[in-house]
Parts: sequence; structure tokens; C-alpha cells
Amino acid sequence: MKRPVRTAAITLLAAGLMAFFLRNASLERVWTEMLGARRDLLAGGVLCTVVVYLVRVVRWRYLLRPIGRTRFRTAFRATIIGFAVNSLIPGRVGEVVRPFVLARSEGLSGAAAFATIVVERLLDLLVICLIFGSIVVLSGAQQSAEGSALLATMRTGAAIAGLVGVGALALAFSLAADPQRAGRLAVRLTSWAPAGAARRLAGQLGRFLGGAAADCGPRPLAVALFWTFVLWGATAMSLWYVTRAFGIHIDAAGAIIMLGLIVVGVAVPTPAGVGSYHAAYQLGATVLYGATDDQAVGAGLVLHLLSFGPVSVLGLIYMAQDGLRFANMRSLENGARVGAAGRLDGNAVPVPARTDDRSLS
Repeated sequence: MKRPVRTAAITLLAAGLMAFFLRNASLERVWTEMLGARRDLLAGGVLCTVVVYLVRVVRWRYLLRPIGRTRFRTAFRATIIGFAVNSLIPGRVGEVVRPFVLARSEGLSGAAAFATIVVERLLDLLVICLIFGSIVVLSGAQQSAEGSALLATMRTGAAIAGLVGVGALALAFSLAADPQRAGRLAVRLTSWAPAGAARRLAGQLGRFLGGAAADCGPRPLAVALFWTFVLWGATAMSLWYVTRAFGIHIDAAGAIIMLGLIVVGVAVPTPAGVGSYHAAYQLGATVLYGATDDQAVGAGLVLHLLSFGPVSVLGLIYMAQDGLRFANMRSLENGARVGAAGRLDGNAVPVPARTDDRSLS
């Protein structure tokens, strides 16, 4: 799909989801709910959000250790820039921009840094699968028939997600302990293809999996896994604080269930999850926890603002300081994809160390 058409489609999708989110709410009553929200609990939500981004940096630096030493400051700036780009440009561009911004600043291999982002996303996926699957499967009955039906549907998906999470965790540690297993696994995964294509696919997949495993290693992976649980725990706590601030009765397990719904929602590729994030939150808050539409809309708007607003503003400041512009983001993304392709082909594709930020502007 051509980029202008894709952008228009995503914009229409986001607008449609926001219309769905606001369909039963009174904006006047929503504003009243927002003014009446407990400030102390909102402050707790802000603090947890700050912790989430700090933990992301700590976790990333552990994964980067086998590649080279990184400073907390540069890793933090690259992380904030990446999430700001994700919030403002569709297509998850920030996921490939972030490692290359860091690589430029620290003189690392851009392709190797990109591999750690892949590992991060896998860790996020398996931890969400594990905790969401466990909580949903063990959760009790809902008061409403609609809530019980939604939870029953979620249980099926959660049970599958939990099993996937356990399997992915075992596979990750197996590959980290013996990266050579990646080659054997790649051969099995590509056995369906014709012989010539299978050899090429197996070679590329094996090099990438093995390279990512070798970059991380068992110990950094274990530490990163611990911080991933902390990260998502803090994310759930932020959701709990904001939800409770609006008088919606929810416990810690409920916050994790809501978080799982939001994770599914933001899979829709709108910038910053606009519309999809809000609709997923509203569904959970109203159907599962008895919130009014006005409460759910107010809480959803505030939670989304806390999650994406500050990081977007700070990211724009860092981008301006580093001479980065949105016009450069696609070229950085293309460079990232070339670097990843070079890794698959077994070629080193280093990213030059930062010399003058204005060279990218």
C-alpha cells in the first residue's frame, strides 16, 4: 500500500475508533469526572510511568552489555526519542530508529543494537502472555452476563497466550545457552520450503536467531527478564492508580486484565494507539468493572495522556537538540532495515559514530 493511502487509512481508522470511544459519553460530564479525579492517585500514576521508562533503559543496557558499554544518559535519550517517534508517526518507526540513534552516539554496531530491540519485544510478549494468561484463567466470575461472556472469551486466548509464553521463555534460554541451536531450529522451521529456498531461509534465520542469542547470553537475558516483570508491574500499577482516581473499583488482578486488553488494542497500528487504546480501556472498564461511560472516557483519556504525552514532548526536545527531524526518520528507518538485512546475510553493517548531529538534518 502506498504511504499516502496507508496514512489516510490509519487516520480514518483512528477517527472511527475515537468516535466509538466517545459515542455514549457526555463531554460535559467527562470533564466533570476529570476535574473530580483524585490528584494523589494521579500523582502515583505519573510516578509509575516515570519508573516504566527508567526500567526500560536499565533493561536495555543489560541486553546491550555483550555488544559494548553504554551510558545511561544516551540510552535514556535514545529510548525517549524512539517512543516519541512511535507516538507521532504510524508504523512503529521508533522501534528501528531507537537502536540506531544509540549506535550513532556510542559507536556500536547498529545491526547488533537492533537485535536487542527484537529481544526486548519478545521478552515483553512472553511476560504479558504469562501474567495476563495466569490472571485471566484464575479470575473469578463477573457480576454481569456481558462481563462473564467477555471474560470467558478472554480465558481461551489467555490460556493459549500463557502456553506460548512458557514455550517462548524456554526457547529463549535454550538459544541463549547454546546459540548453535538456532541453526538446527532454523532448518526445522524452513523444512516446508523447496530445497534451495529452505537453505537460504534457514541460513538467514539461523544467523539472526543465533546472533541475537549470542548478543544477549543467558545471564543478561535472565536479568532483562526480571526487569521486564518489573516494567509491566509498574505499567499495571500506573493503570490501577489512574483507574482508581476516577472511582472505578478495580484490584491489582483487574489492572493486569485491563492491561492485557490495551496491549491487544494497541496492536492496531495507529500513532500512540489513538482510538484503539481508548476503546480497549473503555471496553474493560465498563463491561468488566461497572464504570459509567463518562468515568471510562475520562480515565481513558487521562491514562493515555500520561502514557504518551510527556514522553512525546521530551522526545521532541531531544530530537531538536540532536538535530533530528521527522523528515529524517524514514531515512533512519531505511538504514535500520539495511542494517538488519546485513545481519541476516551475515555481513557487518556498522553505524558510524556520532560526529555532528546536523549531518542528519
